[in-house]
Amino acid sequence: MRFIFKTDYDQDIRLAKHGGHIFWYGLLMVFLLTAPWLIEEYWLAQLTFVMIYSIVGLGLMLLAGFTGLFSIGHAAFLGVGAYTEAVLSAQGWPFPISLAMSAGLSAAVGAIVGLPALRVKGIYLGIATLSFGFIVEEGLARWESVTGGNAGKHVKAINLFGYEASSNEAFYWICLLVTVVCTLAVLNLLRSATGRAFVAIRDSEISAQSMGIHLARYKTLSFMISAALAGIGGALYAHKLQFISPDQFNFLQSIDLLLMVVIGGLGSIHGAFLGAIFLITMPQLISLGKDYLPDAIGQAPGLQAVVYGLVLIGFVMFEPMGLYGRWLKIRTWFQLFPFYRKGMFKRQKSFQKSDRLK
Repeated sequence: MRFIFKTDYDQDIRLAKHGGHIFWYGLLMVFLLTAPWLIEEYWLAQLTFVMIYSIVGLGLMLLAGFTGLFSIGHAAFLGVGAYTEAVLSAQGWPFPISLAMSAGLSAAVGAIVGLPALRVKGIYLGIATLSFGFIVEEGLARWESVTGGNAGKHVKAINLFGYEASSNEAFYWICLLVTVVCTLAVLNLLRSATGRAFVAIRDSEISAQSMGIHLARYKTLSFMISAALAGIGGALYAHKLQFISPDQFNFLQSIDLLLMVVIGGLGSIHGAFLGAIFLITMPQLISLGKDYLPDAIGQAPGLQAVVYGLVLIGFVMFEPMGLYGRWLKIRTWFQLFPFYRKGMFKRQKSFQKSDRLK
């Protein structure tokens, strides 16, 4: 078992806590850098989708897992970023600038949506964000002069100051670079005073305000950053599909995104990536399993929704910490064997949270 003896406070905020982190993340980066030559084109496309959804998951994880504000209309920010990128790329804007505009416009919309978070919370905040998602979807469908309406809109290939990144490999490199930058940005944000303020608000609004944390400012900021990351993911999503329509950013997409962070593990950066892997690989596994099921079940149109629902129920009941929580338990079991105790991860009684200040 590894013991870390800390000698200064800077060790608490280091990105790599020990040499094992450097080794395993370095090995992962080597695989990602060599993936275009190691795996087939189909699986490279799936890996690209994992990175795109991971960026969106990082934003939703920051909002729900670290600030405690749930959004059931997050697909709206994805749609705003996708359509902004589609419109600007059609006008010949370079990709870095159009990507920044997609993130900026999504953040501005996130600030507007974040206003209800200052007055409501819990299920009422979820209803407010859900209503906003319906409004954005309907707006995208009605604004035909810009979005193309229900007929959809084609998206041009990425323009990097004159170079057209139209191949799958070139797009993969761009997604990898953006994913690494967004991940490092979120990690550094969580190590800062802003990130600690988010966590304080999640744990207790009363305690956070008593320590001088401005609730309205940090809640709005959390929504803006989360929406900006969703906008970046939406821009990449639009280029990957090369065609977008309003029905791609509906209520079901928002549920998929929320399902992704819950199953991955709320309150952990790893959970965003594990949830994205689950979201992309589960349909593949369901398709492979259809051949071994009776036709009445395997050909049923709602099979995927049923499987998703059963998986979510299973995680809520038996593993509320998600995939990353399960990995922590397995790792601890190996580290402490044979002294591992079953009650080590048993959820303790928590203090009742005080009501939000009026």
